[in-house]
Amino acid sequence: MLHQHPGNCPICGGEMVIRRIECPTCDITIEGRFDTCPFCVLSAEQVELIKIFLRSRGNIKEVRGRLDDIVRKLGFTPVPEVPDELKEELLAKLESGDIDADEFVRRLDEAAA
Repeated sequence: MLHQHPGNCPICGGEMVIRRIECPTCDITIEGRFDTCPFCVLSAEQVELIKIFLRSRGNIKEVRGRLDDIVRKLGFTPVPEVPDELKEELLAKLESGDIDADEFVRRLDEAAA
């Protein structure tokens, strides 16, 4: 039976390290220090939320708060929402050549701050 990798130690809370992996087909084993999956720190409920989000193609109106919790747990800072009208205006300016991609990103960042 396979178990999900615990992202943190259940005793002290420290980061768990993968030291050994093996192939059940050819019976080879590799030992060393391997990076862990960044999603391993998430609970089963949070992983399920990400699956729902991806299935719905990013429609997050109903899951925004829970998604922000996941963003924080993965070590990122949630970016405040930029109004749709401003996004559309900036996209139109980008498409028409009035602004370049760097200016587009800078203005989005300013609006989110």
